Amino acid sequence: MTETERDPAAEADRRFQARLDETGARDPREHYRGLLKELKTSDPEAYRELAERYRDHVVPRSADPGQDPLEVWLQYGLELVGRMAPGRSWQIDAGGRAGPVAEPPTWEALILHLPDERRAKAIPVSIPPTPTPPQKATLDLLVQGKTRLPETDTE
Repeated sequence: MTETERDPAAEADRRFQARLDETGARDPREHYRGLLKELKTSDPEAYRELAERYRDHVVPRSADPGQDPLEVWLQYGLELVGRMAPGRSWQIDAGGRAGPVAEPPTWEALILHLPDERRAKAIPVSIPPTPTPPQKATLDLLVQGKTRLPETDTE
């Protein structure tokens, strides 16, 4: 019996951590845990479904050597934000231009979910390790709600 067959969760965690180390990608799990806590309060049924999705899909697929665990987690993040707030997810390129999220989603992109609700802030799904200035400006405006440019020295 292989390690994966004995403990798929441990193998999934090992493979995911190895992929994070290899790429330098940000670990989205803590952020997703926070979103799941919000969902548990606002929609317990959706929370239950996503907890099952984690157990039945994220763990086994992350443990599978034929799958990229980062892509598996990002797909889970997209499902999570979609259940939290109806809307559409967008990928923001290095120049700040928005487009459809790549299939499969990539850890190198800024991925934001824009809820349909008019005044709702964007929900980050993935933030690249080093966002470009246009990506930072997008985060400031759509996630943080900052509408003022930072002060600069003009000497």
